[in-house]
Amino acid sequence: MLQFAFLYSAPQLKGDEGMYLFNDLPGQVLQDRYGFEATEAWANHLRLSSVRFNSGGSGSFISSNGLVLTNHHVASDTLHKLSTPERNLIDDGYLAKSLDQELKAPDLELNQLVSIEDVTSRVEQAVDADAAPSESAKQRRAVIATIEKDSLEATGYRSDVVTLFGGAKYHLYRYKKYTDVRLVWAPETEAAFFGGDADNFEYPRYNLDATIMRVYEDGKPAQLKNFLKWSSDPLKSGELVFVSGNPGRTQRIFTAAALKYLRDSRIPYLLDFLRRKEVLMQQFSLEGQEASRRARDELFGIQNSRKAYTGMLAGLQNPQTIQNKQAREDVLLAAVAKDPDVSGLAAAWSEIAAIQQEKAEMLGKSVSFRSSLFGYALQLVLLAAEDQKPNEERLRGYTDAARDSLLQSLLSTAPVYDDLEQVKLADELSRFIETQGADSPLVMQVLAGKSPRERAAELVNGTKLGTVAERKKLVEGGNDAVSVSSDPMVALARTVEEEYRRLRSENERIAESERQAYARVSQAVTAIEGTGGYPDATFTLRLAFGEVKGYLEDGKKIPATTDFSGAYQHALDHAGQQDFDLPKSWLKAESKVNLKTQLNFVCTADIIGGNSGSPVVNREGELVGLIFDGNIQSLTSDYLYSDEQGRAVSVAGVGIIEALRAIYNAGDLADQIGK
Repeated sequence: MLQFAFLYSAPQLKGDEGMYLFNDLPGQVLQDRYGFEATEAWANHLRLSSVRFNSGGSGSFISSNGLVLTNHHVASDTLHKLSTPERNLIDDGYLAKSLDQELKAPDLELNQLVSIEDVTSRVEQAVDADAAPSESAKQRRAVIATIEKDSLEATGYRSDVVTLFGGAKYHLYRYKKYTDVRLVWAPETEAAFFGGDADNFEYPRYNLDATIMRVYEDGKPAQLKNFLKWSSDPLKSGELVFVSGNPGRTQRIFTAAALKYLRDSRIPYLLDFLRRKEVLMQQFSLEGQEASRRARDELFGIQNSRKAYTGMLAGLQNPQTIQNKQAREDVLLAAVAKDPDVSGLAAAWSEIAAIQQEKAEMLGKSVSFRSSLFGYALQLVLLAAEDQKPNEERLRGYTDAARDSLLQSLLSTAPVYDDLEQVKLADELSRFIETQGADSPLVMQVLAGKSPRERAAELVNGTKLGTVAERKKLVEGGNDAVSVSSDPMVALARTVEEEYRRLRSENERIAESERQAYARVSQAVTAIEGTGGYPDATFTLRLAFGEVKGYLEDGKKIPATTDFSGAYQHALDHAGQQDFDLPKSWLKAESKVNLKTQLNFVCTADIIGGNSGSPVVNREGELVGLIFDGNIQSLTSDYLYSDEQGRAVSVAGVGIIEALRAIYNAGDLADQIGK
C-alpha cells in the first residue's frame, strides 16, 4: 500500500519548484514556507480524488455519483470521436439533461492511483550489473513484466512499474480502472479555446477550458467515497494552492550535453515534422466543412505541440540556459573528482554525451506510418507474435498486465475516416522514401511499384480493419489468423515487422545505456548534494504547490486573475479577428452573468503537459481551479523551472459554476458538484 513519507531537505530547488511523489511529499518545506501541514488523510483523499486519462491528461472526481472534471482539450479526443456530420460536439458543445442522454466514450480509460510500492530491490536483484545494455534491458523488462503480472493477479488492479530518478528507483503503481466513461457537459470550442492559437500559451486568458464526464460501474453511475468539495470563494493573490496531476515527461536530470542534443537535433527535427503535418491537415481541411471537422482535433494537437516546442527551443537557444546548466555541472563534477568514493561516477557524463550522437542518428528512423488503420494492423501483428512468448519475454505494452488496456484501444468503436487515413498514410509513405531512400529494398517492397498516393489508396480501400468486428476476429484468431491474413494493411505490417523490431531494439539499447548512466548521475548528485527533491515526471501522479501570483512582463504588471467582464471586453477588442468570437450562448446570457466572477488565474505551481485537467485545491483540499495551460515563459519547464515569470494557468472553480448556471442552464448539474 501507499507508504507516506515527507522530504526534509530539497537542495538546488528554486521557489515553488517540484513535482513530488505522493509517497514522498515535501512536508518540512510546506511547513517552513507556508505554515501548512500536509496530513496523511489530506494527501490520501486528494490522491484518490485524482484520475489520469489514457488519452493524455488529468482529471478529478467532483461528486459522489461519479462526475469527473477535466479540460475541454483533454476531452476533445472523445468529443471528436462522438461527433458526426449531424452532431458536431466540438463546435456546438453538449449538455446531457438526464442520465440516459450521457454519451459513452468509445475507448477512454481513467486511472485512479490506489497504492504505490517500492520494488527497487526486486528489479536490481534480477539484473546482472555486468550485463551489456541489450541484455540488461531484457532482464529488466522480464522482471518488470513478472512484477506487474503478479500484482495484477493478486489485486485485480492495473499494475505499472515506473522508473524514477534515472533508474535509481522503481515503484509499482496500482490503479483502479474506469472504462465506462460518459460525456455529461462540454462548452463550445469558441468558449473553451477562446483566443485560439494567438492566445495559446499566453496570459491574461479568458477561457472556459472545462468538460464534465461521469464514470459508471455495472451500468450505473459509480458511487464514490473520495471526491473533491468545491470552494465557493474567489481566490486571493498570495493564496497557497496545490495541483494534483500527471505531468508528462521532464528532462531536468539531463546534462548539458543532453540539452544541446535537444537544442540542435531533436526539437528542430520535431518542429520540421510538426510543420509538415500542420500544412497537411490544413490542406485537407480546405476540402469542405466535413473534412475540416474530421481533421480538427488532430490539427489542434499538432498546432499546440508546434507552439510548445517553439517555446522550448527558444529557451534552449538562450545562451544563458546552457551556460547555467554547465556551470552547475562543472561545480558538481569538481566535487565528484575530489571524493574517492564517487569519483568513478564522473564517467557517466561522458557516456551520456556519446549517447546523444547515437540518438541523433536514430531521428526519423521509423516504420510506424502514423495512421489509425496501419496502427491497428501493426498492433495485431505484434500481439499475435508476442502471445506466442512467455510473458516475461514480451515487448512492453504486450504483457499480461497490459493486455486489457491494449484491447481497449485496439477494439475502440471510434470512427475511422478513410479519406483522412489515405491522406495521412500517403504522406507517411512519402516521408519514408525521403528518410530511407527510394532505392531501399524495404521502401520498394512497401510501395509495391506504386506512388505513395496510389499505394495509400490501395491499402485504405482494401483493408477491413476499419470495423471492430474484423479486428476482434483477428485478435481472437491469434497468430494462426494474423499470419495468413490477406488484408493488405496486415500484410504491410508483416512486411515491416522485422524492421520495426530492429529499430525498437536499438532504441531500447540506447535508452538502457542512458538509463544506466543517469542512475550513476543520480548517485553522484545524492552523494554530493544530499537526499531530497523529486524525480523527473513520468506521466504518473504528482503534487505541486505554489501561490496565486501575477508577474511583470515588459514592465507591465500582469494581474493574477481575470473575470467574465474581461472576456466580453477581449472579444470587443478583437472584433473581426479569427477565434475571438464568443459563442452565441455567452452573448445571449451576458445580462445574467455576474461579470465580476473570476474566470482564469495564474499560480507558481510547477506543471507541464500532462497536467492539463489537473485539479487545483486550497489548504482545505477544496477545488478552486482547473489547470489548462502554462504561459509562454513556462515552456522551458521540461528542463528548467523558473517562477520569475513562468506561471500555470487555470480556469477558476467559481467561474465554471457561474457558467453552468448563468450561461448553460445546467443548474441541476451544478447542484451535483461537490456533493
